Amino acid sequence: MGRVSQIDPETASDEVKEAIRSHLAEGHALTNEKKTLLHNVAAFKAVEEASYDLDDDLQRLIGKLDADLFEYAISVTNECLVCTTYFSKLLREQHHIDPNDFHMTRREELLMKYAQKLAHEPKNITDEEFNELKEDFLLHGGRDGNPVDEEKAEEIMVVLTAMGAMMIANNTVNDALRVDV
Repeated sequence: MGRVSQIDPETASDEVKEAIRSHLAEGHALTNEKKTLLHNVAAFKAVEEASYDLDDDLQRLIGKLDADLFEYAISVTNECLVCTTYFSKLLREQHHIDPNDFHMTRREELLMKYAQKLAHEPKNITDEEFNELKEDFLLHGGRDGNPVDEEKAEEIMVVLTAMGAMMIANNTVNDALRVDV
């Protein structure tokens, strides 16, 4: 049982109904986390809408599978049941991957390690770890596999880190408010 109730879309304020309508029109589902956050539209927009915008950019830059694995790794590291359950299901259904038993590429290993450090000890991400992942993007590119220049590699690292921060925010909301799975 969550610490905070979930809003009822039928009886919500006009502002909340508009936020819901807009969110659903973009093709997104109304999850328990969202119905909890919608007690305040600004909180909903800050945590949810910003996450979707960043995730879109991350997928554009590194591809959907790598983005999903990265977000899964953060959720597992944070032990967020809601997000871990969501990403486990997504990895199985959309990517046909068992997150507990699959062979990772070198890039996926680097992304998972970066996600784990970002979620658990961001101050302890070494220059070597950071630069190894960035170098992988320089040499092997982003989503399309073509090498990228320094500016694009830096953009990828910024978006990756910001998306990681948004996943940590989602995990925190779910865990602190004990949002139902």
